[in-house]
Amino acid sequence: MSDAFDYFRAYAVRALCKARSMPRGRMKHLQLAAARIYNLLKKEAAYSPNTQHLEDFRAAQKLEASLDRRDHGPPAKGAFAPVRPGAEREAC
Repeated sequence: MSDAFDYFRAYAVRALCKARSMPRGRMKHLQLAAARIYNLLKKEAAYSPNTQHLEDFRAAQKLEASLDRRDHGPPAKGAFAPVRPGAEREAC
């Protein structure tokens, strides 16, 4: 990772933009935390290139992946139930 600074900067910007587009709440807070981790890694990579920060990077990626899975999880209570096949034929 010779240009780790650029990679971490890109991840930080993407995570921050994603957090800004989210509604208030726990998910937004966690997305901002991931963005902060990327930003700290970016600053660390600017001073000295090393591979010790890869564990932190992988942890931040794992956090973001878990946030994405939660966004696309089961529907909220009161949401419309999926229509079973053939239901539109029965309604007529």
